Amino acid sequence: MFTSGYSDINGIKMYYEIYGQGKPLLLLHGGGSTIQTTFGRVIPALAKKHQLICTELQAHGRTSDRNTPISFNQDAKDVIGLLDNLNIQQADIFGFSNGGMTALKIAIQYPERCNKIIAGSVLLKRNGAFTQFWEFMNNGTFDQMPQQYKDAFLEVNPDSTKLIAMYQKCADRMINFTDFTDEEINSIKAPVLLINGKQDVGTYEHITAMAKLITHCKLVVFPGGHGAYIGEITTLNDNYDNEESALPAIEKFLSE
Repeated sequence: MFTSGYSDINGIKMYYEIYGQGKPLLLLHGGGSTIQTTFGRVIPALAKKHQLICTELQAHGRTSDRNTPISFNQDAKDVIGLLDNLNIQQADIFGFSNGGMTALKIAIQYPERCNKIIAGSVLLKRNGAFTQFWEFMNNGTFDQMPQQYKDAFLEVNPDSTKLIAMYQKCADRMINFTDFTDEEINSIKAPVLLINGKQDVGTYEHITAMAKLITHCKLVVFPGGHGAYIGEITTLNDNYDNEESALPAIEKFLSE
C-alpha cells in the first residue's frame, strides 16, 4: 500500500507518504534532506512490518516554507499536527540526525503521542561534536552542500531559490544551536534506541553520556559515518543490508 499527499499544518502544506500496513512508524529525515535521501534504502524493508508515515519537514523537499526560522520545537509541533490530521494517536518514531533531535523533542513535549523512539546520529550538546564541525557550520557556504541533497531537492521541487533558502535556514539552525538540557533529556520516559556511527558527527563519548541520561535507553554503534548504517545517500554505501545495517537492531527494539 502506498499513498501520498499534502496536509495543511500550522500555515504550511506538509508533504507525506504512507507505505505498508501495521503499527505506525514515523520517519523523520535529516537536515537538508528529503524522505528518499535519508530513508530510500530502508523504506522497502521497514514497510514489510510497519505502516510507515514519512514526511518532509518545513522548507524541505515538497513541503512549503513559512516566514520563520526552522527549529526543532516547530518541527515537533508540525509533526504532531500531521499525526492529528491523519488520525494517528500514537506512533513509534525513527528520526535521523536533525530528525532524530525532532523525535526526541516530541518525546519531551508530547510524551503521550510517541511509543518508542529511534534516534540516529543525534547531537544534543554543542560539546558533543568536534570543534571542526562548528567551524564548518559557521564558515560553510551553499557550494559546500552535498550535491546529492541539491539534486534530490530540485528533483521534487525545481526552484533553486527555495533550495538556497532551505540551506540557509538549516545552517542558521545549527549555528544557533542550543543544548538540550539534562533535565529535558532525563524527562524522556519513552524507550529510546540511540544509534551512532563510529565516525559520526557526535562523538562516542557524547552519545554514551546521553544514553546514560535517558531512563530507558539502548545504544548501538555501527561502523562508518553519519548514516552509513541506513545507507543514507551521502555515505555511498550500497551494502546497507549487510552486517553494518541498523535494520536488525531497529526491528528487534520495536518488537520488544
